[in-house]
Amino acid sequence: MKKKKVFPKVLNGIVTAIVVFAGLSAIANYICLKNNLKMINEFEKVENPSAVIPVMNEKEEYVFKTDRELKIVNLTDIHLGGGWLSYKKDRMALNAVASMITAEKPDLVIVTGDIGYPVPFSSGTLNNMYPVKLFTALMEKLGVYYTVTFGNHDSEAYSYYSREIISYAYEDPSLEYSLFMPGPEEVDGIGNQVIRVENSEGKLIQALFLVDSHSYTDGDIFGIFWKYDNIHENQIEWYKRNVLEMQKENPDVKSLMFMHIPLVEFRDAFNEYQANGGKDSSEIKYISGEIHEKEPYVFCGIGEDDMFETVRQLGSTKAIIFGHDHKNNLALNYKGVDLIYNNSIDYLAYIGISKLGDYRGCSVININTDGTYSLKHESYYQDKYVSHFPKEEVTFENA
Repeated sequence: MKKKKVFPKVLNGIVTAIVVFAGLSAIANYICLKNNLKMINEFEKVENPSAVIPVMNEKEEYVFKTDRELKIVNLTDIHLGGGWLSYKKDRMALNAVASMITAEKPDLVIVTGDIGYPVPFSSGTLNNMYPVKLFTALMEKLGVYYTVTFGNHDSEAYSYYSREIISYAYEDPSLEYSLFMPGPEEVDGIGNQVIRVENSEGKLIQALFLVDSHSYTDGDIFGIFWKYDNIHENQIEWYKRNVLEMQKENPDVKSLMFMHIPLVEFRDAFNEYQANGGKDSSEIKYISGEIHEKEPYVFCGIGEDDMFETVRQLGSTKAIIFGHDHKNNLALNYKGVDLIYNNSIDYLAYIGISKLGDYRGCSVININTDGTYSLKHESYYQDKYVSHFPKEEVTFENA
């Protein structure tokens, strides 16, 4: 009597189980998406009758024309998973974003990367379009103008959609309030963008540069070894060309820069600040905030680029604002340029971070009529941020 072949049956069973699980997960993810979209529809439109309405100039750049301060809310690392495993935390993140924007009533929202976090063991999905659908639905419901830079998690190697494909979703003509632009085709990255701030007479007083800081490099396609890319040379040339053209209009034009992954100089500045005993020096001035990431503290690109040197040489950009390292909200002035971490939203990516309140919030940036700026980190856990749903209970490790 022949022995039955057990292995093929076991293999078939495993394959069947995987297919069934994948199918059930897809159904669950779709249901969770629909439920969160339904929740988003419960939010009210932000009432801001004096909001500045952007227009597009002949160079296809968005322009905010105003004779008052322009108010920006800067968010980062919202980390929407978009799946059944992240369902509850996605609702918490959407609620936090809506609460802060509703209270602040900004003219513009800028997100410095990682709106999505479709890491399957945290979110339950590989679909990185679901976070885009949730975020754009929220912003369109709130009725506030917005644009984004991409982070490393927005288009992971194992995600369904590339950076280019998700950029099409932010460009969708049906989105009334999205100001996202993919940027020049000859410049590396997607989302390199400049937004102008002018007074009513058309004088340029401020420029906002959004720069794609890319993702992983040097063969580290899954980001396991934290090998992050740097700003590419043609992006620096693009930035330089724009600043020089603007300086022909207004030699004193000021600007801000927004990107996800910090420049190497932020690590240099922090290391020098630490070596000096946490005291100011001729090149470093403490502004605010703290570093709470583990060593090497600042997770910047692994190579070198000339963006910081170019910023200093041109003299226009007064601050560079980053996301990426969720437990850092340090701001230092280094060699005359403010290097600033934003508060993050993250409920999902770091183990246990949903229970911590130290880093969750936003930055409120005011562009003054003379082109100068002010920035304040705001904690989400303030009474002025009235949540649609009750805020979660958190602890503050650094209180």
